[in-house]
Amino acid sequence: MVSLSEILTKIDGSADEMVRVMTEMIRIPALAPVNGGDGESKKADYLQSELVGFDSIVRVDVPDDIDPSVMRSNILAKKNGRKPGTVWIIAHMDVVPAGDPEMWDNPPFEPVFKDGKIYGRGTEDNGQSIISSMFASKFFESGELDGMSIGVAYVADEETTSKMGIEYLLDHGYFSEDDFIMVPDWGSPNGSMVEVAEKNVLWLRFEVEGKTTHGSTPDEGINAFRVSTLLLTDLMKVFEERFSMEDPLFLPPRSTFEPTKRPSTVDNINTIPGYDEFSMDIRLLPSYSIEDVIAVAEEISSKHAERTGARIKVVEVQRHTSGKPSSIDTERFHVMCESVESITGNIPRAIGVGGGTCANFFRERGFDAYVWQCGGGTLHAPNEYALLDNIMVDAKVFATIYYRLCR
Repeated sequence: MVSLSEILTKIDGSADEMVRVMTEMIRIPALAPVNGGDGESKKADYLQSELVGFDSIVRVDVPDDIDPSVMRSNILAKKNGRKPGTVWIIAHMDVVPAGDPEMWDNPPFEPVFKDGKIYGRGTEDNGQSIISSMFASKFFESGELDGMSIGVAYVADEETTSKMGIEYLLDHGYFSEDDFIMVPDWGSPNGSMVEVAEKNVLWLRFEVEGKTTHGSTPDEGINAFRVSTLLLTDLMKVFEERFSMEDPLFLPPRSTFEPTKRPSTVDNINTIPGYDEFSMDIRLLPSYSIEDVIAVAEEISSKHAERTGARIKVVEVQRHTSGKPSSIDTERFHVMCESVESITGNIPRAIGVGGGTCANFFRERGFDAYVWQCGGGTLHAPNEYALLDNIMVDAKVFATIYYRLCR
């Protein structure tokens, strides 16, 4: 029977293999059709070929809701233990668009390993966790598992809706109340924090319809750009006044209301735009209601429409209601924290964050789920990278958790 120290030594000796698998994986873009891609199926094919020694590997392909010809692929691999429940480490395969290629030092889907970093779109988010979980589970033999089962799940659609990924899997009974859930999709330096709660997430789009006219006769039109700018300024001020409560569990401790996406208005400078729109990404403390925020948005928009003559529509693009915070008083949580401490020297502090992860879908259904990994900071940015040292540390922490709960 292989000891924990032997497993950790084998992980230490896997650096070259980790870089190889990561770079080959990153060469396969996994973009949602809504972002111009063809889903996760090709990446899933490759990862399945690298998952060896499992008692079962279940592939769940879900037709995309926009383009049903595209399969959104999920993989669930298990090494069976003798006790009820599975210790799941869940990572997502899809990535966000690379953005302006001129902002990248190297092409985003031609990964480069340099100075201990693997560069490429999807390396940190969420390739780091795919690789660390793969190698954490690699050196366990299923016949030696007297505890819970070892589980690795690579899921689809996290960067858009999760409807064809973790939400589909939960709705179809792929997880049980005996399971222990880890979602390494957010990190802190040296693994010093573990996320146990998330804010409500609300995306709103404000569509402003005015009247186009020549730039020299602005009084004959309704400048939708001007209306939307004043509306946005008012919204941010009122939101921050009415939803000003703070909760020290969360980072940051307040609700946030950020303007994000804004398409272009007109192609030439001397035209008053008759249409404009902007979107807001809202991360709301769980003590507040999403419906109250929407009501305020409608109230402010109506005032601006009445004053300017523009027509303003508030569109809800997406929402995620936060589930109950995960328990920090269970034996399994303490095993996780002790495992982190044994590898990193840090006992992680429980916190809440604004970012939405797959963990919240579990919490909404009454599961405890924990978000932990080392690092963080380049996800969704140009020149995204994952530190090989972080991948190694994460793999050793996950292997220690597997050893303590499954062996």
